[in-house]
Amino acid sequence: MSAQDKNSKEFKKKQRAVVICPGRGTYNKEELGYLQRLHGDKAEIVSLIDDYRDKQGQIKVAELDGMQNYSMRIHTAGENASALIYACALSDYQAINKDEFDIVAVTGNSMGWYIALAVAGALKPKQAIELINTMGSMMTNGVIGGQMIYPIINDEWKVDGEQEQRVMQCLAQANQQSDCEVYVSINLGGYLVFGGNKNGLKALEALLPVVQDRYPMNLFNHAAFHTPLLTDVSAQAMKLMSSELFSMPEIPLIDGLGQVWQPFSCDVKRLHQYTLSTQVVEPYNFSKAIEVAIKEFAPDKLIILGPGATLGGAVAQSLISHNWLNLANKADFITRQKQAPYVLAMGLSEQRKCVVK
Repeated sequence: MSAQDKNSKEFKKKQRAVVICPGRGTYNKEELGYLQRLHGDKAEIVSLIDDYRDKQGQIKVAELDGMQNYSMRIHTAGENASALIYACALSDYQAINKDEFDIVAVTGNSMGWYIALAVAGALKPKQAIELINTMGSMMTNGVIGGQMIYPIINDEWKVDGEQEQRVMQCLAQANQQSDCEVYVSINLGGYLVFGGNKNGLKALEALLPVVQDRYPMNLFNHAAFHTPLLTDVSAQAMKLMSSELFSMPEIPLIDGLGQVWQPFSCDVKRLHQYTLSTQVVEPYNFSKAIEVAIKEFAPDKLIILGPGATLGGAVAQSLISHNWLNLANKADFITRQKQAPYVLAMGLSEQRKCVVK
């Protein structure tokens, strides 16, 4: 067998995988020490990030990750959470067994879009931490608005059209009240995330029926991302960071509109515009990104980078909504995951074993 035939055979053995990058709410109390536990060999990544943050007078991510106790105030603050989650996710990406998996596309949820840009090579390492840290630090002096999450699925993890319609009616009613401004921020599988000002979120919360004894749930330290309330933040970002920060991606990127940014044909200026303008002020449709990922790239696996594994449910609900792999409900998904997992979350130790070298 020639070397070329051998290489071809080995390539065919690889499983096609789409990598999914996590958003802001994924480094929680359980994830404290994630970098120390799993990535002691990734000093180069952490050092580059921490050298940049040190120059900004910010706490190093190694120090944040190494703290004895988790602090909601410290660890969820935008200027800390963004860089910390980026360090964990990028380290996870580098730990994927590339001999086993052929990464055919990358996507992410919300802040995970910035991480996806880095993973796909559209942002080189120094440019990536500059953009991620700058965007995460935009509200150091005060968070603009807030976010709230609410389910639109039934117990079988299928989207309930009537429930969704009722929720949208509540949204319209809330916006009719004085000084209320609230929008759909993220389509997150079987959930809607709303972003708005304090009055708008309070009005919507009062209108939505309490379900599962926990929803509607306000997200701590989250601003009104992906809404017009961040127009000034977008304008500031466009002034601070030019399109020169961006490069052609090396791997196809799926954004929050379901658009695919292809290597070699990507318009870098448009990518810059989308990243710092469009997705900052318009809804992020993570559900659509997953739909495009499975239908356009037909992966054998979906790999969710850590820290945490909170995106697993949203991904599963998106798969069920399209009856992907004949998954019709929650029970089907759980059975599939036990027998031959399609979704591999690196934040879960058992699933992580299937991904790393």
